[in-house]
Amino acid sequence: MLKTLLILTLAGALLGVIAASYIVPPALSWYSEPGGLPKGAQIQALVQIPEVIRYSTSKLLRGQTIGGAIGAVLGLVLGAVLAYKGRTRSPSAPPSAT
Repeated sequence: MLKTLLILTLAGALLGVIAASYIVPPALSWYSEPGGLPKGAQIQALVQIPEVIRYSTSKLLRGQTIGGAIGAVLGLVLGAVLAYKGRTRSPSAPPSAT
């Protein structure tokens, strides 16, 4: 039972990290996109590339950590529910009197 619970928790964490890897980059690009500019207008700006890279990777890693934690909790809950249902379905046989 404990082995199944651990496997489901780790699988949930892995799925959470994978989901965050697909969700966070589009969210980051949407969040940092300037609004209110007419179509085709160019933005005049100087950018500190190392700072931008540091910001985006830190946000991606933070999103993956949060996704992994959420996935682990969901896997733990799923494992607990499955373990509880498995115990209630299989009643133990009374010991036979010999």
